[in-house]
Amino acid sequence: MVAETLVEPSPSSLSGVARVLVNAGKLTAKAAEELTKSARERKASFVTTLIGASAVKPDELAHTLSTALALPLLDLNAVDLQKLPRNLVDPKIANQYQLMVLGKRGNRLFIGAADPTDQEAVERIKFATQLTPEWVIVEYDKLMRQLETQGATASEVLETLTTGEFDFDVTEEDTTAPESAEVTADVEDAPVVRFLQKMLIDAINMRASDLHFEPYEYNYRVRFRVDGELREITQPPIAIKDKLASRIKVISRMDIAEKRVPQDGRMKLKFGNKSIDFRVSTLPTLFGEKVVIRILDSSSAKLGIEALGYEKIEKDRLMSAIQRPYGMILVTGPTGSGKTVSLYTCLNILNQPGVNIATVEDPAEINLPGINQVNVNDKAGLTFAAALKSFLRQDPDIIMVGEIRDLDTADIAIKAAQTGHMVMSTLHTNDAPTTLTRLLNMGVAPFNIAASVLLITAQRLARKLCENCKKPADYPRDSLLKAGFKPEELDGNWKPYRAVGCSACNNGYKGRVGVYQVMPITESIQRIILSEGTAIDIAKQAEVDGVRDLRQSGLVKVRGGWTSLEEIINVTNE
Repeated sequence: MVAETLVEPSPSSLSGVARVLVNAGKLTAKAAEELTKSARERKASFVTTLIGASAVKPDELAHTLSTALALPLLDLNAVDLQKLPRNLVDPKIANQYQLMVLGKRGNRLFIGAADPTDQEAVERIKFATQLTPEWVIVEYDKLMRQLETQGATASEVLETLTTGEFDFDVTEEDTTAPESAEVTADVEDAPVVRFLQKMLIDAINMRASDLHFEPYEYNYRVRFRVDGELREITQPPIAIKDKLASRIKVISRMDIAEKRVPQDGRMKLKFGNKSIDFRVSTLPTLFGEKVVIRILDSSSAKLGIEALGYEKIEKDRLMSAIQRPYGMILVTGPTGSGKTVSLYTCLNILNQPGVNIATVEDPAEINLPGINQVNVNDKAGLTFAAALKSFLRQDPDIIMVGEIRDLDTADIAIKAAQTGHMVMSTLHTNDAPTTLTRLLNMGVAPFNIAASVLLITAQRLARKLCENCKKPADYPRDSLLKAGFKPEELDGNWKPYRAVGCSACNNGYKGRVGVYQVMPITESIQRIILSEGTAIDIAKQAEVDGVRDLRQSGLVKVRGGWTSLEEIINVTNE
């Protein structure tokens, strides 16, 4: 013990943040020395190593540095980050030294950083901008999230993408491409090609569902939808907007000369042994064509029923219904609530060599071998109703209709369900009980609904809490009761969790989980349908039958620690 005391480094021998923390009593000198050595070996910053080792919390570090160095402290969550100045500091420098520009006044440049003691960063910024840096302390985790999402900007993006190779190809199946001169010009514009490829790879790595390329009068931005929320990724030069749109249209087999009307197409990326399909939509706006690319990952349909987030009683009801020889199963919910994945998961379970499955969609989003898939083509007269009529002459066992939009489609689907076929489809309604009244309002006869519909599932997608940073929350009992919890459910040792946020997640959330209302059509509900009862009557009877509504199902997810109370209130606030 005496020997250890003798070799204990003194605070004066340490540098920067380490010395401040030791003097403030937040670290021992020995721990600071070990962290400094570890940072040097890993070629990482001291702050990164410090936070990674959980030696000091990011907020505690920020407050300590602000007090000790008499520097202002800023909460990045309270700032509109979209309005911060761009292009004043090279993105490479910002990422290398872990800092961001907060503003400029005269010859002073306000820099947000978690380590304001980095003199090398000061000299680099002075030399690059000819301005005097003024430090503002920000929390490390919030800063790193912002640096991760804001991406590189301006022409630097395109310049850096002219080097390096990608290990996948864009497959172009259409041999009748548009005018060769225009196509050649786009293909040879290597920076634009590589920029698009990089955006697609980044979107896949970030688990994004959609990419938005949006032109405005003075800027051009790219946003990804991650876990249901749009996040700005980068702002490339506005000059590339037309070339980028043309490139996307070429590989999606659209007409690149037509810029006045919306168009739809598809494309496929191959890297390694995996290929991912994309659905592409263009829309003429005031300042150019906006392009939205939806990522269609067929592996999501092969995850299995357990991965979708069904509780045991809900899963048992659904599995029992899809094993029936005939009848109709309906899945409802808003756009983007995972209806297609749920249906295809069921089809994947039923997809056996002895079963003939046919689907008609607008368009087919997920390709599954062994299933006969048809795309709607209204111009050619191939509507949902026309395809359904044809299916009935194709000896099907199971039919999946992308969406029931009108009485013709509903009538044919119900007749198919009554004549020995299992029919699955979707509707856009808020919950399961209103689906039945929606069919009645379409003009479907009550006795046909009662005789054919077996089960209705309403669903939403809620963001999952990050396992790394979620923390227990202390909500008032009254708030929990108001949210829908029953008094007896609040007894016990469990606590709801809240979102915190760390470098591994998006504001405390990572991934999504399904929230379901699975309502079998019992004899009691059939009697209400035959008497043309209201959705309220059906909902009351479903509750008697033990069916949880969406809010109650969401609260089960809260109790299980899957998500937060705020998220469930948000997605089930009808």
